[in-house]
Amino acid sequence: MPCIRASFEVMPEGSMEVLSQHEVSRLLTIGKKGAHHELLRRCSLAVLNVGTVTDNTREILQTYRDFDIWVVPKDRGIKLALVNPPAAAFVGGEMIRGIRELLFAVLRDVLFITSEVSGSGQFDLTTSDGITNVVFHILRNAGVFHLPADPNLVVCWGGHAIDRPEYEYCKETGYELGLRQLNVCTGCGAGAMKGPMKGAAIGHAKQRIRTGRYVGLTEPGIIAAESPNPIVNELVIMPDMEKRLEAFVRIAHAIVIFPGGVGTAEELLYLLGIVMHPDNLDIPLQIILTGPKASEPYFKKIDEFIGATLGPGVQSRYRIVLDDASGVADLVTKGIQATRDFRRAQDDAYYFNWRLTIDSIFQQPFIATHDTMAALEISRDLDSFTLAANLRRAFSGLVTGNIREEGVRAIEDHGPFEIRGDEELMAHLDSLLASFVAQRRMRLDGAGYQPCYTIVR
Repeated sequence: MPCIRASFEVMPEGSMEVLSQHEVSRLLTIGKKGAHHELLRRCSLAVLNVGTVTDNTREILQTYRDFDIWVVPKDRGIKLALVNPPAAAFVGGEMIRGIRELLFAVLRDVLFITSEVSGSGQFDLTTSDGITNVVFHILRNAGVFHLPADPNLVVCWGGHAIDRPEYEYCKETGYELGLRQLNVCTGCGAGAMKGPMKGAAIGHAKQRIRTGRYVGLTEPGIIAAESPNPIVNELVIMPDMEKRLEAFVRIAHAIVIFPGGVGTAEELLYLLGIVMHPDNLDIPLQIILTGPKASEPYFKKIDEFIGATLGPGVQSRYRIVLDDASGVADLVTKGIQATRDFRRAQDDAYYFNWRLTIDSIFQQPFIATHDTMAALEISRDLDSFTLAANLRRAFSGLVTGNIREEGVRAIEDHGPFEIRGDEELMAHLDSLLASFVAQRRMRLDGAGYQPCYTIVR
């Protein structure tokens, strides 16, 4: 992974071409050494490090330890100075245009999060409505809401560590969605995040759609391990995983879930926890789990786990479709029509699902440490709603232990996370995680994976 041993200056495009003196002043503050500067540096490195084939955050940061980025003022705004950036971001000495756009999307979101969300005091992060308001404003500031709105955005989840047949199926499904003039939103990384976007781009090209949307939602803790793929043309960085997940479900008109690992399980449990809420039972949202025929054991294991932990009633909220990309796209289209009809009848916005009730237990950030993981209550004594939330947190912690730099370091220093709970529930969890390990879904280097967890019954 070579880097360019030089400094480059990059001019902005779009909304950051014309800035007020106040905005320039705030950007210069972010560009100084400190926590905000490190946030900008890491997210920028992820965008510049396009095409990476590793999910080892520490390896990436070590390889480009000499990389830096500075905000430089000029008469009518700012420019960015890059020191020793990854060579893959350049062709013929010029930065690839798509990467330049994403680079300034990083700057836009870091500016908004650090100055408006965290530093202004205008948002109440202690209430459920306040957190939803933050999610809305970040998305609006990023230009995600297109008016007049049309329900056509399909959120696609799935893992980055998938095999080639699964990737090709993700791409085929995206192609069928694109042919139906639907847009795609993913976690913006590789594998099952890249495949649907790449397929949709081909479908859009066949339909002569030049305004196809490939929305990528990420957050600072995982962006280094899941660098935005080259198809992304709308990148949004949310402050944390919980706000990222809420953003997904608020803007989705349908959700398609491909094979994945603990991160995909976290997303599914979050989603099921939302649709299980009594206030949300009548709100239409098409949820489809799909993959090639060879992925049947994966989906069977996921389905068994959901039934055994949250109950068979929850299984009715999604459909499993194998080896039928065209059929999935048809079901998505029908589901979106139901969503369109419902929101029209309720006079709701098409671009943001305000009506969904998301309890604060799903909104408050979960910081995975050895203490917080061991303290999670996973018990039959809990209602299924709370159990879903705690299982989601357990999987979030496993993501931390697998790929987040602070989690990997904690595992190295103190050993695996301990997950405790009822013996029966722990047996189901242990079995599911063992299947992920056996299918090499935990990391890209799955053959040598060392579990970051221990199940305590």
